Formats: sequence, C-alpha cells, structure tokens
Amino acid sequence: MQRILFTASTFSHLKNFHMPYIKEFKNSGFIVDVACGGNFINLDFTDNIIQIPFEKSITSVKNIKAVEKIHNIIKNNNYNIISCHTSLAAFFTRLALMGIKNRPIVVCISHGYLFDNKITAKNIMLKMAEKMVSPMTDLLMTMNEWDTSFAKDNKLSKNIKKINGMGLDITKLKNHSKQEIENLKKSLNIKNSDFVIICPAELSRRKSQHTIIKALKLLPENVVLILAGEGILHKEYQRLSEEIQVNNKIRFVGHVKEMSLYYSIANALVSSSKSEGIPFNIMEAMYYKIPIIATNVKGHTDLLKNPDCALLYDYDNFEQCAESIKNLMQNSKIKSQMCENARQALEPYILENVMPQIINEYRKICPQFKTKVVEEEVLIK
Repeated sequence: MQRILFTASTFSHLKNFHMPYIKEFKNSGFIVDVACGGNFINLDFTDNIIQIPFEKSITSVKNIKAVEKIHNIIKNNNYNIISCHTSLAAFFTRLALMGIKNRPIVVCISHGYLFDNKITAKNIMLKMAEKMVSPMTDLLMTMNEWDTSFAKDNKLSKNIKKINGMGLDITKLKNHSKQEIENLKKSLNIKNSDFVIICPAELSRRKSQHTIIKALKLLPENVVLILAGEGILHKEYQRLSEEIQVNNKIRFVGHVKEMSLYYSIANALVSSSKSEGIPFNIMEAMYYKIPIIATNVKGHTDLLKNPDCALLYDYDNFEQCAESIKNLMQNSKIKSQMCENARQALEPYILENVMPQIINEYRKICPQFKTKVVEEEVLIK
C-alpha cells in the first residue's frame, strides 16, 4: 500500500486549498496522512490526522518539538511521498527529513515566499532557511514569476515548476437571493446608498489591512469596509480605527465560512497585502465580477497581468489606496471594463484547468502514483 503525508502550518490551509488533491491520492489507493498545527479540523479522505505543535515564528525554539515529532512520524511510517505546504511547515518538515536514510520523495508547494529583494534581517534569514532545506526538495512548485525566478536562481530544487495556484473551484461559489442579501445588509447596518468595500483575509502584518483603515479617513462617509477574517492584529486594528475615528465605517465580521454572500453586497474588493502566491480572494472577486483594487506586488501582478483587470497601488500607500477607491466610485466605465476583463483573465486559474497540471507533476515525481492512476485509466477504457 502506498502512503503520502501532507503537512501544513494549519489544518484550515489543507481544507481550503488541497482537498481535491488529497481526494485524488485517496482514490488512487494511497493511505493519506496529514500533520498540521493550529486548531484541529477533521479532514475528509484522510486516514490519520496528526496535530503538530508549530509556533508561528520560524525562530521560536518551541518548534524543535515540532521537528522532533515530524521526524519520528516519518521514521515510523513507510511514506512514498511527502507533500509540504506553507512556509513554516514546509521548512520544518524538510528540516526533519535531514539524516533520514532512504527518505521519501518530497514535494514542496510554495504559496508565496514571505521575502523580497529588500535587504532586511528577516528577508536574509528566510532566504537562508529555504536554501538550507533545498537538498530535501525533489519537486518545488511555485505560483508567481518572482518566486519562480528566485527559486531557479538559487537552485532551491533540481525540479522547479510554475503552476497557476491551486485552482479556484467555481462549483462552490454560490449566488444568493435578494432577501438573503438584504438580511445581511440589515445585520451589518449597511444602507443601499453605501459603497461597500471588502477585504477577506487574515488580520496580519503581511495582509497589512492598516493601509485600508487609514485610507477610510480620506474617503466619503458612505464608504463601508468589511474586514472578513481573524488574526493577531484584530485588537490593534480596532484601536487604530478608533484613534483615527473611522470605526463607524468598519465592520469586523471575523472568520466567514460562506464568503459568497458577502461578495454579493460588495462594490469592490481591496487587498493591501505585502506579497501573495496566487490569492483566492482576488480570484473569487474576478469570478463574481467585483472590481478589484490591490497592491502592486507579486502574486497580484501575476493574476492581474491585464492592466484593465484592476486598479493597482503601491504597497503601504494609503493615499494611493484611497485615490483608487475614489476613481472607482466616480467612474462606472472603469468598473464595467475591469469586471469583464478580469472574468476572462481568470480562466487559466480555475480548478479544472489547474488540477491536471499539478496532478501530472505529482505523477512524474512519484512512479507509484502514476502507475496506479494509469492502471485505473486503462481499466476504465
């Protein structure tokens, strides 16, 4: 029996982005184990679910326990392949593999490196970490041009492939009734005359929602910001909004399980991220034909290559962010053009187009997976 281990910093990451791939391995006859940190989630199509004590900081000494646990899991199970995700878990998983003889095949999918070309202590440390574990990486899949170039220039694997994200499953994106939409507006105290901007993302330094909060100060009173997400900066952002007196314009709605209803009331999606892989929130907005305003950073620029797909502004520049929102509010022609172009640009990133590419890379690197699937395909024919 063939066996695969998926690792990630959180269970929610696997649930949100990797279930079609986990299901594919399960249906191909693999025993599927997952090892993650964060809040426990029961995942379908898995045989063993293991909680790992990851700490969010890569420099935390507490992550030694996480490395030891992963090392023992790998030593005690006959894995054919390990698929690791998220920067933190991918680093410590590959670190745990060092010293193991006849180790499994290792596939690492980078969902957006957390560093750039700026010379900072953090950037240097994160780059060194990736180089350190590169010998443990048999296949590296990257999602944007910058990450792909960096990986190739620094030889982070002998086998580097660029993919179009993990694929947006449009079958899960719903439409909602007028009554549902009105009920949500009422619950959030949003008037029909309000201009609603939405930012669905973890409240974190990398997502940098402080930029949008500051931009509200320069925008008309009828602009309402919905921050959909949880994170360590929740209270800090609440304090900031009170300090600059825009708290009446913000709705902190926490984690939203069904985002499609919130997209139904949005006039625009605004992203303030420092960097991205291929962001799902942007793809979802493209599908729903919601105008997009986003930072001019990697991940965004890959997805929004057509300059008419979105309004881009410089990272951490709240004045430019506010100006972009004003332009959108005042120009209906921009809105219409953006929405049509964005929907067309989304096509290469939907799941039915992306999944065959990624599965093919898994098959090429793991003969057992390929043989099993080929046999089944022959039987079906």
